[in-house]
Amino acid sequence: MFRKSVRAWVERELTPYVDAWEEEEIFPREVFKKAGDEGLLGLKYSKDLGGAELDYWFTVVFAEELVRSRCAGVNMALMVQSDMATPVIHDLGTKEQRDEFLAPIIRGEKIVALGVSEPGAGSDVASIRTVARKDGGDYVISGSKTWITNGTRADVITLVLKTDPDAGHAGVSIVLFPTDTKGFAVGKKLKKIGNKSSDTAELSFDNCRIPRRYLLGEEGAGFYYLMQNFQGERLIAAIAACAAGQLCIEDAVKYGNERQAFGKPIIKFQTWRHTFADLVTELEAARRLTYFAADLFNRKLPSVREVSMAKLLAGELANRVADRCLQFHGGYGYVDEFHISRAWRDLRLITIGGGTSEVMREIISKLEGY
Repeated sequence: MFRKSVRAWVERELTPYVDAWEEEEIFPREVFKKAGDEGLLGLKYSKDLGGAELDYWFTVVFAEELVRSRCAGVNMALMVQSDMATPVIHDLGTKEQRDEFLAPIIRGEKIVALGVSEPGAGSDVASIRTVARKDGGDYVISGSKTWITNGTRADVITLVLKTDPDAGHAGVSIVLFPTDTKGFAVGKKLKKIGNKSSDTAELSFDNCRIPRRYLLGEEGAGFYYLMQNFQGERLIAAIAACAAGQLCIEDAVKYGNERQAFGKPIIKFQTWRHTFADLVTELEAARRLTYFAADLFNRKLPSVREVSMAKLLAGELANRVADRCLQFHGGYGYVDEFHISRAWRDLRLITIGGGTSEVMREIISKLEGY
């Protein structure tokens, strides 16, 4: 029932409009409010904040059905709101912090961003240089961020910074940062090859003063908190990658039954039937691994190994699926008239964002003792 309701909402509120949003490279702010009204932004969060307190499998369904929008930019923005920038607020925030920030985020009234990456530090979080120095009861923040989804119009940023610049990873903390703070500026909106309707920004912080009560959890424990948060972000990416690969194949097979070459539908050529047989087999294996990781994550069991494997496998595979499906479409695959061209561009981000495939391999090899 939930899957049917999400699909109906996506096909009603998103799919008909995404072509225009991609052209404009932004989508209306009201989409967040509509998602909030539908109850989609707080599936696993507390009911007293407007959430639903559902288990993680509802989030799996949400991520899979969002793919039906055929627009990863919108999907990314919504999932940052529901599952990437907000878990640490829910898990670590005081009642006051959750009421002030998380409740309106769940309702879609405030837009949130996750501020981690910097021009000189992405997956290497311990090397970030944005600093918060103490001044009485305040933090004074200076530095910059880049690649920030929802960055041009976020009302609040879950901001990762250094409260002790000399302490390495032990000096990392997380604060809630309202973007109406004096000294904050959006440097520019970044032009991307895909995910065009998702605004991605460079941000700057010039002696921005916020109260120290906006600290999330303990000072100096931010690196540990973020490593935990990364698991949810990477798992969502793997779930979406599997669903997107499946949709690419469904669309391609439909096209292949209609497109004729040499007197028969092109799907009937053995080279392509066998190609798709291989792809759906590999996709099923990737989905099973991803679901296994989701089961561990849902039961709050150790899952770093499995989540890293799932993101690595699903992300690389989804890119290969999209590439083969584009080839299957021939010249039509190279024009925007067919969805596969956008999927091909959008899926390229999966092996980069939230930790690259190379970082996933490093994590896996370390856990395996190599």
